[in-house]
Amino acid sequence: MPQPAVDTALHLPPQLTSGHWRAAARAMLAKLLGEFAYEELLHPRPEGDHYLLELPDADYRFTARRGAYGSWRVDPGSIAGGEDPLRFLQQARHTLKLNGDTTGHLVRELTATLIADAHLRATALSAAELADLDHVALEGRQTGHPWIVANKGRLGFSATDAAGWAPEARLPRTLPWLAVHKDLAAFRGDATIYDTELDPAFRAQLGERADEFWLLPVHPWQWDETVVGLFAPWIASGEIIPLPSDGDLRLPQQSIRSFFNLSRPDRCTVKLPLAILNTLVWRGLPTERALAAPAVTAWIQGLRDQDPYLRDECRVILLGEIASVTVEHPLYRDLPDAPYQYKELLGAIWREPLGRHLDDGERGRTLAALLQTGSDGRALAAELVARSGLDVRSWVDRLFAVMLPPLLHFLYRYGLVFSPHGENAIIVFDQRDVPVRLAVKDFVDDVNISDRPLPELADLPDGIGEVLLRENPDYLCQFLHSGLFIGVYRYLAPLLEEQLGLPETEFWELLAERIRDCQRRFPELADRHRLFDLFTPRIDRLCLNRNRLLLDGYRDRPDRPHAAVHGQVDNPLHSTAHLPARQHRIVTPAP
Repeated sequence: MPQPAVDTALHLPPQLTSGHWRAAARAMLAKLLGEFAYEELLHPRPEGDHYLLELPDADYRFTARRGAYGSWRVDPGSIAGGEDPLRFLQQARHTLKLNGDTTGHLVRELTATLIADAHLRATALSAAELADLDHVALEGRQTGHPWIVANKGRLGFSATDAAGWAPEARLPRTLPWLAVHKDLAAFRGDATIYDTELDPAFRAQLGERADEFWLLPVHPWQWDETVVGLFAPWIASGEIIPLPSDGDLRLPQQSIRSFFNLSRPDRCTVKLPLAILNTLVWRGLPTERALAAPAVTAWIQGLRDQDPYLRDECRVILLGEIASVTVEHPLYRDLPDAPYQYKELLGAIWREPLGRHLDDGERGRTLAALLQTGSDGRALAAELVARSGLDVRSWVDRLFAVMLPPLLHFLYRYGLVFSPHGENAIIVFDQRDVPVRLAVKDFVDDVNISDRPLPELADLPDGIGEVLLRENPDYLCQFLHSGLFIGVYRYLAPLLEEQLGLPETEFWELLAERIRDCQRRFPELADRHRLFDLFTPRIDRLCLNRNRLLLDGYRDRPDRPHAAVHGQVDNPLHSTAHLPARQHRIVTPAP
């Protein structure tokens, strides 16, 4: 009997039109010029009212405004000499000192990023429409890491994979589950999580053997591309059993491997390993850190709960990683020099959803969302300021008053620092779109502690001290400088100046004054204020693009890479360090 024909038609992504592509390409080239100049990979020189970049085969001229920390903000419409970032890379490869291997892979990453950017432009909303979205819906409208140029490379994904699983696809999907025998899998946290995350009938599918297994969702791409191929012996032996979906629709967050639950928003978000290379690292799930996640959560939440300032005044939300399952590959586990991607293949972390912690009328937006601009050219931040009824200075001061006190108190009081970059920090707004408090997530990956013998760190609970990285005071301060001030605020400041007229210098003065307010609030911690000094004249320049281009490239390595350090930059907070308190201190509304 004839078999039905298989559909072999070619499906063209609808966003790949000349207009969307050229607009995305111009924007990427401007970002590339600006970020590569910031990291001193390129050295444009001033020439009249513009900058000139001379390459062996081409010259590029453009206008740019210089900002805090030595940043560059290149005007896409001003670039003369070309508009294609892929051709630019070919022209600049020797100037950038790129080898052929890195150049070849980077072209692919940049092209994949451009496809995603073109899709975002084709489906863009106005600033007012963005402001109306909830936290979950807004995630799929964001443009990705503001600093890394190839921020949506996702090496390993096909075009079809990206169209189905990337956050900008905004496509709700179900996740299948696995049962993994306890001889292979390890669980940490409160096992009653299964009572809240799964319907009883789902677990009953394992029958009398249910207690022999740990259950976890798996990304279908990861199952097909990695798990079947590498865990085949244990699938054959029945130690790994595929299960159906639990039926809940989920939506990927910006991190692409974490999922919101749309069907049951009260249920946890889930973080899964995904063997794609994106924004510097393979997006797996390190076993040691996944196992430690619930213990780290309990410790950090315990610090907050016993501290009246954090608990009652800041009311900071700490989205706990409350349970985890890890499955180490029995062979790669015993190969310490094997590439780290093979040690992060299978597991899951359950994280508390934001909605559990919001009061009536509150809504959350990731900090990264404040950098977005609508299809009408209006910044989302400008729209939120207008809706709040506050002037821009009061609104920005309110933002700082929400973010800085809890972050600095954890640093000064407990020698602990979060990495409050655009994804990890969530701003909670009231019904008027005034910032009222802060939520933070991703503890086990992005929390570091002081290497000094602080009494608060003397008796850490078991399983924490061995996992959390200990760093010197200057490097702990770098998490605030690079993760927040450079990674977010250096983009927000010029955006607010351009659209709302707040001078960038005043932006940094407001930030410095808020830091001093935090220090005045706890004068007994003066020694910690000096130890963790945010007002030093210069700081190390951390580089994210330089890491990919010149240090790690695309080679496999046994350990995850870290950001490169190249020279130093002036600290904009230093010039305000000894200014007197502002005479017209801004009065901000109470949370």
